[in-house]
Amino acid sequence: MSLINTIWWIIPLLITIFTGILCPAMGTVLITHKRLLQVNLISHCVLPGLALAMALGVDPSIGGVTSGLLGALAAESLANKKNENYEAVMNTILAGSIGLGVLLIPLLGIRIDLEAVLFGDLLTANIGDLLRTIFALSTFIFLIIFTYNKIVHIGLDPEGAVANGIKVDFLNLALGFTTALVIVSSMSAVGVILVIALLSTPTLLGLQKAPALWIAMARSSSFGLVISLLGFFLAIILNLSPGPLISVLCIASLVFLKNVK
Repeated sequence: MSLINTIWWIIPLLITIFTGILCPAMGTVLITHKRLLQVNLISHCVLPGLALAMALGVDPSIGGVTSGLLGALAAESLANKKNENYEAVMNTILAGSIGLGVLLIPLLGIRIDLEAVLFGDLLTANIGDLLRTIFALSTFIFLIIFTYNKIVHIGLDPEGAVANGIKVDFLNLALGFTTALVIVSSMSAVGVILVIALLSTPTLLGLQKAPALWIAMARSSSFGLVISLLGFFLAIILNLSPGPLISVLCIASLVFLKNVK
């Protein structure tokens, strides 16, 4: 019995640790590339894919990543068009995607714990959730190791990167795919809606006077890890949901940052 209890604690704790490290590191890249609005869209596009995958008997993570990637492609297409009403169009697609996902659930006759998907349910996480998180973390590490200089170049000077022969569109697609993986893997921890807080807040803290991207990523991951672990243990003590509590701690961190300046 004690072994079962230990495993029950270890899996959510490991997911908390990996998510706390991964999301801020990914967020650092996305913010420096000015792609955070697209990320918000991707997180909302995940839900229809999850619903369709469950209806077809496919692993929900595959459906979520696929629909999230389609959202990334749509975002990339809109960005290339330089639409004057870009943000309004993006927010319309964002709202429409979450609406489509909610409608598909009863239409397809499937059962999804919508609250857990949107806001996370870390204490019921299983080994599959942990493996998805590890895979997303491994994919991100692989991307950073082999494309770090290109990612930095694109973040600083996207037009210059194109002129130097860097395949910006392909790298943006790889970032979109990795982002979708990160969002889906974070679903059990903070949900597809609240993940944006963990992608953003620790990054804002880590970017302060950072001389290099890798230093900003390391700082952001450190802040994210502290926030995530604090939220996890407070949720257990107070018998609250970890995802929303982690998001509230993100807001508290921003308030603290403003007051110490």
